[in-house]
Amino acid sequence: MNEEPQNQIRHLSRIQRRVLGVLMEKAFTTPEQYPLTLKAATTGCNQKSNRSPVVGYSESQVQDALDAMREDLLVAEVFPGGGRTPRYRHYARHKFDFTEAQFGIIAELLLRGLQQPGELRTRASRMVRIDSIGQLREELASLHEIGYLQASGPLDRRGVEVDHTFYLPQENMQIGPAAAKSEEHREATNDLLLTPASVEPPRSHKAAVPEKVLEQLRSTIKEQSELIQGLGSSIADLEDRLKRLERDLGV
Repeated sequence: MNEEPQNQIRHLSRIQRRVLGVLMEKAFTTPEQYPLTLKAATTGCNQKSNRSPVVGYSESQVQDALDAMREDLLVAEVFPGGGRTPRYRHYARHKFDFTEAQFGIIAELLLRGLQQPGELRTRASRMVRIDSIGQLREELASLHEIGYLQASGPLDRRGVEVDHTFYLPQENMQIGPAAAKSEEHREATNDLLLTPASVEPPRSHKAAVPEKVLEQLRSTIKEQSELIQGLGSSIADLEDRLKRLERDLGV
């Protein structure tokens, strides 16, 4: 019986996610070639099918990711059959309390990221049998409950998208209620920063300032306020575009 603590690993770097996804995928789909050599793992990371985004990692980059995950006991270096060339296998089953279907789902999400349940079921079924969309939703709900899956809305809603949660905090890859709450906070902060306070000269000095000068000041303040608000909208638009670009690139 495995008594090793499970479900402790919550975050992986971008390249670690791709490497782990490849190891999990190949263990399911090509067991005769598994465990993988460094070259095979690198080729799997960089292949153009069933990957998003397509990347071009070097063997040294993949080696660094493997070594980092070996330190967390998520990956092991083995020498099957007494061979001299090291090979690598994942120990995800030791580290996570997932069903076989959930391992296939997580592997697919690590390789392609955000997607809808229908396409997720089709792709994950390359690795493990998922009999129905109902079974898929049950597996997704269980992963969501333990914090390894996020969704853009209720899992039974048409058009909902799901993703894993192994992103680093600084990647800002939240979706659903958590992302909406973060966006509301950002917008509220921007409103406080960009909405100018009502400017009015001190009462004791009103008589000393000509009305014409006051009108010019008010006009200038209004123009500056409109300019600042326009910049705020532009900044918000750029941030939205950057988030979409980062999601597409998987950074």
